[in-house]
Amino acid sequence: MLRPPAQRRGVAVILNDRPDLAFETGCDGVHIGQEDSTYAEARKAVGPTGIVGVTCHDSRHLAMEAGEAGADYVAFGAFFPTETKEASSHADLGLLEWWSELFTVPAVAIGGITVDNCRPLVQAGADFLAVSAGVWNHPDGPAAAVTAFNRVMTGG
Repeated sequence: MLRPPAQRRGVAVILNDRPDLAFETGCDGVHIGQEDSTYAEARKAVGPTGIVGVTCHDSRHLAMEAGEAGADYVAFGAFFPTETKEASSHADLGLLEWWSELFTVPAVAIGGITVDNCRPLVQAGADFLAVSAGVWNHPDGPAAAVTAFNRVMTGG
């Protein structure tokens, strides 16, 4: 039997795109894009203690709607060129600055993020970084990448 997300410790596991599978597999939450599911459907699938994050691309309007609906975080991007997923928008640092000055809902930066380019995102107000290739393709390996990202995120 899976423990509810609120009882888990450590790193949260967030499944991309599939609220139904997030619940069935015991993930801590789900991240939904604008074409995946509605916030209400995702919340219903993962329950009141599950995490629901919403892609907002480069849109202030989408972010405000997601925040007002109750999203646990909003995600902006792509900030840099990426080969992981075709980016339909390009976000800039001003969006993170604006969001972090006005809202308490955490912001996640997405898109082409590496150890070498992430510091301005954190300084602009990103609470979290969504990283794929920046970890798996790091020249010193994934563990070194995570250590380096943590150092930037904590101000080191």
